[in-house]
Amino acid sequence: MKIKSIYISKLFNEFDYDLELCQPLTFIHSPNGMGKSTLMRLVYSALRGDIEYIRDTPFERMDLAFDEGCSLIVENYPANPLIQMQRSELETPLTPAEMAEICQVVYLPPERLAVKRGDGHLAPTLEVYAQELLETIRYAKEHKELELLDAGDSSSMTDGELEFWCKDLKAKLDFIKDAGFEPEIPAGMKFPPSRYDIVKDRQGYGSLAEAISKYIEANFLLAESIIIYKDIVNEIFINKTIQVSENGRLQVRMDNGTAIHLSKLSSGERQILIMFYALLFHAPQGSIVIIDEPEISLHVGWQQKLGSYFIDICKVRGLQMIVSTHSPQIIHDKWDLARELKSLRGEA
Repeated sequence: MKIKSIYISKLFNEFDYDLELCQPLTFIHSPNGMGKSTLMRLVYSALRGDIEYIRDTPFERMDLAFDEGCSLIVENYPANPLIQMQRSELETPLTPAEMAEICQVVYLPPERLAVKRGDGHLAPTLEVYAQELLETIRYAKEHKELELLDAGDSSSMTDGELEFWCKDLKAKLDFIKDAGFEPEIPAGMKFPPSRYDIVKDRQGYGSLAEAISKYIEANFLLAESIIIYKDIVNEIFINKTIQVSENGRLQVRMDNGTAIHLSKLSSGERQILIMFYALLFHAPQGSIVIIDEPEISLHVGWQQKLGSYFIDICKVRGLQMIVSTHSPQIIHDKWDLARELKSLRGEA
């Protein structure tokens, strides 16, 4: 479910806004002090069921209209906000838990360089993400054994159809292998099998194909994220490249081969690594992503590249992105996707 429009009245008892969003990416811009960041956080809070932030923010009403013909209505009464989902002119009150189930949403705040660990202490975000990636890849490498079960759907295939399916699965396995991990093919079997192999052991290769299909389903998204992540960052970085080592460590090297610790990267480089990691590894497929001030610490040339990367990721993952920015360089050549925050009261 995607947001079509955002309406809010009396934000800070001053501003009324009505924004028609673009798909899959909308840039929201305005001068300082117009409430962009607050509006972004309110949208996130409404979709996460964060009643406390809603209650503490001065506004009268906010409507989020979705592409499925329904609207989330938040009325900020002093004692207790009223949140309702409107469908076919019928309004149903929602609990915070029900609000959080409307859709999946990810929020990237301006303060991205530090994050709270599970113990509540702040830590460098990039180090936390690097450790998370390390553990995820190690888990994938450790769980490489295939569980051979009954042939399942492949039992109804002809030998030719099974052979073709195995070749298709092999292409996907090669893609996963490029990310640094692969399953362990049982001894005495090869993949993809020849037509002769299939005729000789029809049940065995049918079971193997089913097991590999399940392995791909479990690991393809991770592999895709790693490969896209490296491609984007290495296109942006100058004189440096990132790599993911065989054991899953995120590494950075100068073009002359010198290793650079993550903590020695510039703030702009760390912003790039953090932002695209969150987009590729934390944003579920089909989710809504809200990014506040992606331009922080970035050179103008890097800012101008972000919009195209955002659109590409939206297409690959089915995301909707709402980006709040002060920088015309972030919008660059995509002003058709930009919406200026103008108060309806000012127009009146």
